Amino acid sequence: MKKKFTLQIANPCSENFDKMIPNSNGSFCNSCMKNVIDLSKSTNSEVAKFVFENKDKNICARLRTTQLQEEFRYNEMSKIGNLKYAAVAASVLLVSNLSAQEKNTDITEKGCSEPISLLVGKMAINHVVNEEISIIIKGKLLEAKTNKPFDKKEYPNLMLAVNGSEDAVKVNPKTGEFSIASIISKDSKTLVITISGNDYYLSKEISFDPKSVKNNILKKNIVVGSEELTKVYIAGGLGINYIGQ
Repeated sequence: MKKKFTLQIANPCSENFDKMIPNSNGSFCNSCMKNVIDLSKSTNSEVAKFVFENKDKNICARLRTTQLQEEFRYNEMSKIGNLKYAAVAASVLLVSNLSAQEKNTDITEKGCSEPISLLVGKMAINHVVNEEISIIIKGKLLEAKTNKPFDKKEYPNLMLAVNGSEDAVKVNPKTGEFSIASIISKDSKTLVITISGNDYYLSKEISFDPKSVKNNILKKNIVVGSEELTKVYIAGGLGINYIGQ
């Protein structure tokens, strides 16, 4: 059964997420003594799966403002339906096998006028090797309109990651400079950069030319418009609005 729902935040929390204590289940908030789950970087399908697996719990989560405008969908499979499907599939398979045996019997009785050619030998498997290289990316994170570093007061504690790496690096608030190690495919034409701060988040694909890497170092400035950064909320309690139920 397909479930559809939206999310809402009745009472946004003013606590600083970056000052919470990270753990295996999220980040622990000392104010409300609860774990806050960071869903701001999750895909719609990941959010839907998490919500349905925890729908009977009081969820405290961190979200992008754009996620509050999304309609989420989750396919809830029926166990009885799965058993029926398996039984039908088994019956079809059994009937198909019996039919095939009957046909093979007919062919044997009638005889085969032409010999069947078979090729016998060792089967080789061709492995496609996706060569990867380890590089260091150095540059500046700049705001598109001013071509200068982001205002450190408005955008504090900006962090940068490349290709989904968990090892994000801090961007120099004064100069915008950063240096980050990354492993990339040698044939890659793009890089996925992730920018996060206290209350902002952005994941963006940028062009990449492997020929521009010299001595395993890529010098590249990343220019981003401030309007591209998405505001992030911390939810004191996550509300779920079911659609068409």
